[in-house]
This record gives sequence, structure tokens and C-alpha cells, in this order.
Amino acid sequence: MNYTSVMEITEAQYQQIEHCLPRQRGNVSLSNLQVLNAFLYVAEQGCKWRGLPKRFGNWHTIYTRMNRWSKSGVLDRVFETLQHAQIVRVKIEAVSLDSTIVKVHPDGTGALKKTVRKPSASPEVGGPPRFIWLPRMRERL
Repeated sequence: MNYTSVMEITEAQYQQIEHCLPRQRGNVSLSNLQVLNAFLYVAEQGCKWRGLPKRFGNWHTIYTRMNRWSKSGVLDRVFETLQHAQIVRVKIEAVSLDSTIVKVHPDGTGALKKTVRKPSASPEVGGPPRFIWLPRMRERL
């Protein structure tokens, strides 16, 4: 079974964006097209780098090149060109937050409050509310 990704780029499409990528020099085992298709596979499938299929090559080589291209701005240029040429359209459908980056207020963690409530001298102030507020929708004009 030869599975191809929905977001995989063909050789003809690659020639349209080839100018955005750095020239390959020396003894390289993976072409820029293979690496780019691996990036798109990870983005589409949401898998870990180690989960890349063997047909893309060594996952660490791909990750290293992605990291280098990201820092130098190559990936920004490539994806902007891909979107502009309508070769690949990316739509963000969900946003995920990691709980390690969200700060919680101390009250939300169950910590004891530092203040002590003092009873009021007036019994009306300390009692239950005398009215109930019901929000109402305003009529549309």
C-alpha cells in the first residue's frame, strides 16, 4: 500500500517554490522536497517526529533541518509562498493550550484566603440579598 498524504507536494509544485529554499550543498541524504513533504505530514497527521514513516527518511535529520529553517526564516517564506500559490491551504481548526503555560490565580488552586471576614454591625448588610437581578436582552434595532 503506497499512501500519499493529502498535503504532499508534487515535483511540479515544488518547482514553483524551489526559489524559497536554500541550495543543497555537499553530501545530503534527503532532498528539500522530501523534507518539505515530511513537514507537511507532521502538520497534517499531528504525529511526533519519531512517528514519521520510514519513507521520509531519518526523523532526526528532518527535525534538525526544520529547526534550522525555522530559525533562519526559510519556513515562513516557504509557507507564505505555498499559501499564495494555493498549492497548500492550511486552516487552523483547533487551538490547544498546554497547562504548564497557563498561570492560575492563587484562589483557583484552593489556597486559603489571607483575609478574615468580619461580621457587619448592620444586620441588613450581612443578610441575604433583598432582590434578584435578571439580565434581559435588549431589542435589536
